[in-house]
Amino acid sequence: MIGIIDYGLGNVRAFANVYKSLNLPVIIVKQPSELKNVSKVILPGVGAFDYALQKLDQSGMRKYLDEKVLEHHVPVLGICVGMQILAHSSDEGSLPGLGWIDGEVKKFKFSLLKKPLIIPHMGWNNVKPIKINGMFKELDYDARFYFLHSYYFQCRKNEDIVAVTDYGGEFACAVNSGNIFGIQFHPEKSHQCGIQLLANFAKL
Repeated sequence: MIGIIDYGLGNVRAFANVYKSLNLPVIIVKQPSELKNVSKVILPGVGAFDYALQKLDQSGMRKYLDEKVLEHHVPVLGICVGMQILAHSSDEGSLPGLGWIDGEVKKFKFSLLKKPLIIPHMGWNNVKPIKINGMFKELDYDARFYFLHSYYFQCRKNEDIVAVTDYGGEFACAVNSGNIFGIQFHPEKSHQCGIQLLANFAKL
């Protein structure tokens, strides 16, 4: 059973619809008791780092997710801000992140470029896997996904970087440490590539 965490952020219905179209069992999780039978977790998110963490705390699910992910090693996929809160901290806020993947979230800075790029990074861009990972199975190298963000995940360990995207320089757009996965782009807005990636996560 795939559990999509509904803590007031992210289009949870879009993810549920993808999994229903794939005939995969899915539940939108709104309270801790609904996590009981979940074997994989989707952690979506939009907006600001601190706000996302506050909403997750208010949902009452944070400590249960810690237990599920860190003690029982249930696979989790953080998406967009849901990926960023996997880090220890962010330039965007002052609250400590979940710390599930060793890294910090940094703001794009383009002052050294001859032609500074626009922030946020918005629209379609290529995603280039740099190591074999089940999330990108059956996807073309340089598959395109939809992005919308002003901050990026900076891993402390290069081995945690799964894929990169170029926007004024390469940044990690997909990360993985053990059972913990994160992607900066929006698979629910990325048509067939996004559907394939979500299907791949379900099969991990």
